[in-house]
Amino acid sequence: MTIDTPVRDVASLLSDATSKTWAMVSGVTGNIIETRGLHAGLGALCSVENLDNTHPRILAEVVSFDGDALKLIAYHDMAGVSRRSRVRLISSRLGCKVGQNLLGRVISPLGDALDSRPLRASSREADYLGCQIPPLERAAIMEPLDVGVRAINALLTMAKGQRLGLIAGSGVGKSTLLGMITKNTEADVVIVGLIGERGREAHDFIENVLGRDGMKRAVIVLATADSTAVMRRRGADLCHTLAEYFRDQGLNVLMLLDSLTRIAHAQREIGLAIGEPPTSKGYPPSVFTWLPALMERGGMGRPGSGSISSIYTVLAEHEHGNDPIVEVARATLDGQIMLSRSLADVSHYPAIDMNGSISRLAQKVISPEDLELASTYRRLWSIYEQNRDILSVGAYKAGSDQDLDTAIELRGQMVEFAQQDMSDVTDLSASMRQLRQAISSQ
Repeated sequence: MTIDTPVRDVASLLSDATSKTWAMVSGVTGNIIETRGLHAGLGALCSVENLDNTHPRILAEVVSFDGDALKLIAYHDMAGVSRRSRVRLISSRLGCKVGQNLLGRVISPLGDALDSRPLRASSREADYLGCQIPPLERAAIMEPLDVGVRAINALLTMAKGQRLGLIAGSGVGKSTLLGMITKNTEADVVIVGLIGERGREAHDFIENVLGRDGMKRAVIVLATADSTAVMRRRGADLCHTLAEYFRDQGLNVLMLLDSLTRIAHAQREIGLAIGEPPTSKGYPPSVFTWLPALMERGGMGRPGSGSISSIYTVLAEHEHGNDPIVEVARATLDGQIMLSRSLADVSHYPAIDMNGSISRLAQKVISPEDLELASTYRRLWSIYEQNRDILSVGAYKAGSDQDLDTAIELRGQMVEFAQQDMSDVTDLSASMRQLRQAISSQ
């Protein structure tokens, strides 16, 4: 017997005592709860509860089955689960209440308020899995998205509906750049997913980097590093669900998900726990199936609706990003922004490495003249970087290479253009104007 209930939020699921379908816990291995004799599909939601009511009920998700054995992973700590616990099937799907009331709030992946304020109820409920729009039914990408950061606006112009990867190691200004984009963008709504973050860093980002102004039109979905794997994975799903809701209201949404790597780690933990074989760098096959499907939820909506512009941060294990999650992101997304540790070490912020960064949709949303300016800047920047060693030892003779001579002459102006204080806001038109001034001798 299965129970097919409408999509419902977690609070109502846990308060529902109408389901009579249940079975006893047969074992616990690591973070896997096993039960037998309960019929439920993958993704079904269950409540794990003790018959003596000595511990609170725990929400858990079905992640695997083998014969009549079901394997579940709990959303919370499993303290108190024993052979005296029973598993109750409460819903075949889980959803979350969405609405304008979430703006300015910090919520958990299950939709609970985390900012010590009551959350006004919303009547609209949405499925965590969302509703995929067929590619040929999506509106065309036609307009640029102003993010208020000069180097991105002018040199890596984003489009409304574009999906970008922000590839960086630790400690190179990734969170600061995300905060600048969140506060300065022209998007109507910003969804920020902090998945797998340390609690201290999440608090610092919300209070100090984002601030009160940045929170006004933002929704923060927070799942700290101590959250369970299914909670972190649900956090990624909820970010996309919220973005889809606001997009369908006709709004232009900017979604910042930090980080794709930690989400992949969560799926790896789930996959290995249920017996999937490890492949590249220990990731099971489900990671490379699920991540592209997740990222494809962004983009343009149907004609007449809004858009979801996405930035996914990727933690590169090596400076040049040679790991499987980086490769999946590059293959799926519409470009990437690389952050350089060498630039960060000399206090060049934002530390954007022009040599490894590209926006594949810039030519669709800016004029040919502006595109040519950006190409000229990037070419001169690359020429200088390629010859840096020769220049540093004084082995270059002026006049040997006209392009290198120009790159040397304009180097100071180009570096000044690429740097920006986090309190500075430069819109799209001003960015293009300042770019023209930076290479004015051309």
